[in-house]
Amino acid sequence: MSITQNLATSLSSTSSAFLAPSSFNSRGHVSLPVKSVGICKCIATPEAETGYKTRVTRNPNMGKLQAGYLFPEIARRRSAHLLKYPDAKVISLGIGDTTEPIPEVISDALSKRSQALSTIEGYSGYGAEQGEKPLRSAIASTFYSDLGIEEDDIFVSDGAKCDISRLQIVFGSNVKLAVQDPSYPAYVDSSVIMGQTGLYQKDVEKFANIEYMRCSPENGFFPDLSSISRPDIIFFCSPNNPTGAAATREQLTQLVKYAKDNGSIVIHDSAYAMYISGDNPRSIFEIPGAKEVAIETSSFSKYAGFTGVRLGWTAIPKQLLFSDGFPVARDFNRIVSTCFNGASNISQAGGLACLSPEGLKAMRGVIGFYKENTNIIMETFDSLGFKVYGGKDAPYVWVHFPGQSSWDVFAEILEKTHVVTTPGSGFGPGGEGFVRVSAFGHRENVLEACRRFKQLYN
Repeated sequence: MSITQNLATSLSSTSSAFLAPSSFNSRGHVSLPVKSVGICKCIATPEAETGYKTRVTRNPNMGKLQAGYLFPEIARRRSAHLLKYPDAKVISLGIGDTTEPIPEVISDALSKRSQALSTIEGYSGYGAEQGEKPLRSAIASTFYSDLGIEEDDIFVSDGAKCDISRLQIVFGSNVKLAVQDPSYPAYVDSSVIMGQTGLYQKDVEKFANIEYMRCSPENGFFPDLSSISRPDIIFFCSPNNPTGAAATREQLTQLVKYAKDNGSIVIHDSAYAMYISGDNPRSIFEIPGAKEVAIETSSFSKYAGFTGVRLGWTAIPKQLLFSDGFPVARDFNRIVSTCFNGASNISQAGGLACLSPEGLKAMRGVIGFYKENTNIIMETFDSLGFKVYGGKDAPYVWVHFPGQSSWDVFAEILEKTHVVTTPGSGFGPGGEGFVRVSAFGHRENVLEACRRFKQLYN
């Protein structure tokens, strides 16, 4: 089968539920030199008939999912675009993947640990599933100093996304979930897979039995908690992906109080906390009482360029108890010990270097670079008259295209500028009419993308 045929099959079998024919009227067209080629026509192809089926029933929850996960869908569309325009210089400001090299003080530690594995003295095999003691201690002292989070409350992992699914296993299928709308798709998709939801309701673009907490410019991207029905588990990301909004101390205090009043548990995703430049809390445990109602998950991915290295952590206080008084951390420890052999010892050496004085300085430098990119993108869309949100405390810019389909805008930008963004509706129905632009990119690519945006929308 040819590459084109393979791509066509992939696109037809996993196309998103949010896809719609484009009716976007362009305000301009960027002129870029491309070779004239025929259009790649994607057609559905029937699945191969094997003549044999097992007697194993498919997990019905997998059938509830709405086609492919958002970011692989974007990658497929990018690939299809490259087939159509093979000479185009495509710039990706869509998937939030880091682009700048890992700082040398950190990569040296990775290399040193890797080389040590080839020696008798330096070799190590399986480690503790919860993480190496020095790293757990460094995470606790660096991010939770004076907050009452101790070394043994920290579980080191291969990333926050993986821990989200492990936490879902802990809570099981008989819980009701609440998520910010829009929010990171992994929260909802893992809930569907676990059997926590009903069927997808196409008319409202929501799954039954999930409380979608609308976060919009009108409410300062913080939900009206008085308007939602009681959830068991609340996923809350601050700074938020995709909107870039960071919750204030007052807002997080409201969230903790709501969780306490209703006996709910908050899973606070703080993967972008080091991007916060003002006085907004970087950890939910800065809020009094949070240790009784909250879990925090985080990651080195967007701080140190560890999206490929893979290293994160989850903090679960001893004070967090189930309704029968059993500690949540003990069940999470059981899941981790069953499903995970611990983060790579090489990655953990890199993580320890990240938290050295030199490593922290280097990470702040990387974050500063991406925040400069964010400013460039924000100033560009501001100058073009768009309403722009986020950016200040996060590496994402949330651009409003009122009255227009997010996927149509995504398609228009890709077709006319060869720049990949992310359609807001992929993060939930509250993201319709928005596009997320990522600041993760080489400076020359960000500048070029902004030049193309100006050419398109001026």
